Amino acid sequence: MRSLRSVFGVIGAFVAVLYCGYLLYYFLNLSGSVEEAVTDGLGPTLVGLGAVGLLFCALFVWRVVRIFGRPRSPGPGGRTGQNASIDDDESGVEADAMLARYMARRSADAADSPATPSAPKDGGPAARATFGRRNR
Repeated sequence: MRSLRSVFGVIGAFVAVLYCGYLLYYFLNLSGSVEEAVTDGLGPTLVGLGAVGLLFCALFVWRVVRIFGRPRSPGPGGRTGQNASIDDDESGVEADAMLARYMARRSADAADSPATPSAPKDGGPAARATFGRRNR
């Protein structure tokens, strides 16, 4: 969906460049030359159309560069960015250490907490253990 959106953005910018270019050509062709267009009072119109056309042209170029200059998304075959230089062995060592810390913390937490919930002080039924959201 994102690529379709960016393609429509490029097409819209190109249409704007074509429209400004056509109006500039029309007003110059109407007068015959730039000198005659200035004497007819179309000078500011031509300068404004040229400036707006250049802005739309810069927008068009920026959008095209953004589409084709986008880095490849990391997939199964390639990696990009800062992690591209890390070997699989190095990243595996970090993952193993992280997993070992998690398992040690988990076993320490399991030893500290009782396995069965304690009965409430008022003598009612014990609260049952839940997973996920807490129901009240």
